Amino acid sequence: MMLHDWQNIPLEQMNPSLARRVIHGTNMTVASLTIAKGAEVPWHSHLNEQMSVMLSGKLLFEFEGGHEFTVETGQVMEITPHLAHRVTALEDSTVFDLFSPVRDDWRKGDDSYLRGMRK
Repeated sequence: MMLHDWQNIPLEQMNPSLARRVIHGTNMTVASLTIAKGAEVPWHSHLNEQMSVMLSGKLLFEFEGGHEFTVETGQVMEITPHLAHRVTALEDSTVFDLFSPVRDDWRKGDDSYLRGMRK
């Protein structure tokens, strides 16, 4: 059992358009992200199931096969494992991303796709 306080989690400025705070548990990763309007998270996929909970703003999620969704405050985007996707911030946005299992790639620093994002 462990209590986490977001105020005590280091803010990681991934690039000028995206910052995150991350907690890695035993079986899942939780991240709080702020994304500036116009920022683009490039195409990627991962073995993790993902739930993106929109706290504020608006994001466009695009998926392989041509599917796209505009996700707004109060909505949750569920992404199945291995599904290629990208995201464009239509407004300044804050989102909670939950991943299962743990994002080992993030824990190991293998997250260059976030560090080189365009705006």
